[in-house]
Amino acid sequence: MRRKFIAACMLASCIGMVSCDDTTDTLGGSLIDNGDKLSIKADTFSVASETMVAGSVIARSSTGYLGRMVDPETNTTVTGNLMSQFHVLSNFELPAKDSIMSRDANNEIIADSCDIRLYYSTYYGDSLSQMKLTAYELSKPVEEGVTYYSNFDPEAQGYIRPATQGGIAEKRSFTLTDYTESDSIRNRRNYNRNIIVRLNKQYKDKSGVTYNNYGTYLLRKYQQNPAAFRNPYRFLHEICPGFYFKVDGGSGSMAHIQIAQLNIYFKNKQNGKVSEISTNFVSTEEVLQLTNFSNDNTKLQQLASESGHTYLKTPAGLFTKLTLPVSDIMAGHTNDSINSAKVVLYRENNSTTSDYQFGIPQNVVMVAADSLQSFFANNRLPDNKTSFLASYNKTTNSYVFNNISGIINLFSRNTSMPAWGKVVIVPVELQTVIQGSGSTQKTIITKVSHDMGLSSTKLLGNTSTGKNIQISIIYGKFNGR
Repeated sequence: MRRKFIAACMLASCIGMVSCDDTTDTLGGSLIDNGDKLSIKADTFSVASETMVAGSVIARSSTGYLGRMVDPETNTTVTGNLMSQFHVLSNFELPAKDSIMSRDANNEIIADSCDIRLYYSTYYGDSLSQMKLTAYELSKPVEEGVTYYSNFDPEAQGYIRPATQGGIAEKRSFTLTDYTESDSIRNRRNYNRNIIVRLNKQYKDKSGVTYNNYGTYLLRKYQQNPAAFRNPYRFLHEICPGFYFKVDGGSGSMAHIQIAQLNIYFKNKQNGKVSEISTNFVSTEEVLQLTNFSNDNTKLQQLASESGHTYLKTPAGLFTKLTLPVSDIMAGHTNDSINSAKVVLYRENNSTTSDYQFGIPQNVVMVAADSLQSFFANNRLPDNKTSFLASYNKTTNSYVFNNISGIINLFSRNTSMPAWGKVVIVPVELQTVIQGSGSTQKTIITKVSHDMGLSSTKLLGNTSTGKNIQISIIYGKFNGR
């Protein structure tokens, strides 16, 4: 028993030393204990690769996107259109009706103005690019509890309230640097960059009642039924189903939308003093915010057919598929253990010099090809058994999967799998939390979703010889078995 323990420790030590090297060329052929034979062998094999068109992917990113960009490396166009709902709190209140001083000729309360502001943290491209959008009012809410994909189009699916029936279809030209706001406002320290859509035109609700603007509609609906403004479900179904922001002109920028905020401005009297105030409704995680992406699919197909490299491209663009040489790996080793299987994917540097190059995907997962959809649909996390995470290493210009032996063993035991031996490399967005403190502090991954940001890179591979990608295997064998 003691000899087995010592042998196991020696194996672990040996594997540890090997895993620190870039190759296994210097690994000895075997390690033999006088009592129990422990043999370690190493080999390398070529891995075939190809580019696959991603198609639509599950849309669960925490960030919304709005804009249109052309990738300077591949000359493909991607457009992001945003659907957003607004949340209400259970204690929401407006000022008492008799304290609202904004009134029409009939002494009915009105809103002085109303707008939606799409706040963004960062953006791609040129902030001075001239863009055009249309803000459409939804006729019904996009419901929770449904899996939505990146090609979900509220307009095509009948969610838009027709303008002929009074639905809002507000057009707006804009640049991300908003020169419609004064320098004094934009230069404030607490200024948050945003895209403004003003809703000050006459509005007709579903009952045919006309208001001077959308804000007045909301104020009067509150007076009629305050309870509907304190229940998110009722607010979405009875008052405001949400809005769809569609890019219909321009190219050159795409904003990362963090929050959509619906604002109502009016005058209010308090303690004998009249002042201009506002109330707002904000998009939060409690309601849906979805980005609908459209790509140049013809161009993506052309890129996928190229040889000499493969692509990773987001959002919903291109993935890289690997064919692992499982039969070759297991040949002559059916009684051996696969203790380590290492794959390194090297980037091909971008040859373009544009100032607006898309970023490099920072995190990727490797999953079995026939588990690709279920991995994301079921909100799975990489388990280092059948799914694996790798981060971009700037120093080596590569993604390193240190040990994918689990999936090699899976394929060797299940030769009838539909996509046997095939795995897919997918760019992902990670959500994490910090646990512990001091020396015990660690980062825990809580969510893995498709990367919906703009990223693109080439990987070496996809050659007739397959030599650009290799898998390094370490075998272990006890007791001469």
